[in-house]
Amino acid sequence: MASPELLLDSSIRMWVVLPIVFVTFFVGIIRHYVSQLVHSDKKVDLQQLSDSQVLMRSRVLRENGKYLPRQSFAVRKHYFNNVENGFFKKVKRKVTPKNPITDTSMVMDMMKGNLTNVLPMILIGGWINWAFSGFVITKVPFPLTLRFKPMLQRGVDLLSLDASWVSSASWYFLNVFGLRSMYSLILGQDNAADHSRIMQEQLTGAAMAMPPDPNKAFKSEWEALEILDHKWALVNVEAELMSRDLNFGAFFSQEIRSSMFSLPEPVGF
Repeated sequence: MASPELLLDSSIRMWVVLPIVFVTFFVGIIRHYVSQLVHSDKKVDLQQLSDSQVLMRSRVLRENGKYLPRQSFAVRKHYFNNVENGFFKKVKRKVTPKNPITDTSMVMDMMKGNLTNVLPMILIGGWINWAFSGFVITKVPFPLTLRFKPMLQRGVDLLSLDASWVSSASWYFLNVFGLRSMYSLILGQDNAADHSRIMQEQLTGAAMAMPPDPNKAFKSEWEALEILDHKWALVNVEAELMSRDLNFGAFFSQEIRSSMFSLPEPVGF
């Protein structure tokens, strides 16, 4: 026997759904400006940034060098790996290990990130759990399996409830990651209100960050680029493109001829 369909009060839309949307949106706006104010004094080490960009260029050359002609690839490889004046051979950086006791920049950056990103989410999420605990506020317009119940029905433990219904706490998290288009439209692409963009930048930043010892990174990159064997992937690209164009032209002309023969006879007056 199918369970009866739930009927939601219309006032839930006015007093639960819209307040959560507005609060989430304006908290993101405030977080953007607070983040700009807090991180305005952040200094960037130009030498470390330059070294990370050089390593990234070398990795891109190793991954996509097959699309370059052999001479172009050899010129770029010569710039990095030449024994006499190659970048990875002649550049030696002075490594000064940072003492976490005396250097508090990492701790301050972590505290600023928690202040602008983690703390607002904890406070607003706790307020929503306190004010709108146990509310079922909306339903997605398509059926879902039971695996979606922990994600969409946080705070509502009903086994008989359809997985398509959304609770108030889950609605808040959906708004946190779903308002990125509005933030991009109002604040621009490089805004601090989009949590998904912040997490992506943290992951890419960790992948592109300069290692503690740049000399070891230069040596390992030199070895990886030195043993690379160049194989041009576009050897017969002109012949392949010409053959595709000829086949397409023959197909197109055949279609024109068939359509001309299938035209109806003209009707006389």
